[in-house]
Amino acid sequence: MTKADIVAKISKKLGMEKGDVQATVETFMKEVKTSLEGGDNVYLRGFGSFIVKKRAEKTGRNISKNTTIKIPAHNIPAFKPAKVFVEGVKKNVKVK
Repeated sequence: MTKADIVAKISKKLGMEKGDVQATVETFMKEVKTSLEGGDNVYLRGFGSFIVKKRAEKTGRNISKNTTIKIPAHNIPAFKPAKVFVEGVKKNVKVK
C-alpha cells in the first residue's frame, strides 16, 4: 500500500476531498519526522511508537579495500508496534 492508496481509502471512508486528506497525511508525517529529529518519541496508543534508537559504535569492513573501519555510534528512527497491533497481524495474516 502506498501513500496515495492510504489517501484514497481515507477520502472514500470519510467523504473528504483527496487534497484535504493528502495535506493531513503529509502534515502528520512531517510532525512525526520533526519530533524524531528533535529527539522526542511519538506514542500512538493502540497503534505503536515511533522512537529514536541508539546504535552502538562498531567495527565494519571495507571489502573493496580489505580494511577495517570504525562505524561511530548513531541514532536511527524505528517503529515499535503496540501489542494490540502485533496480535491483530498474528491473528489475521497467514504465514507464507
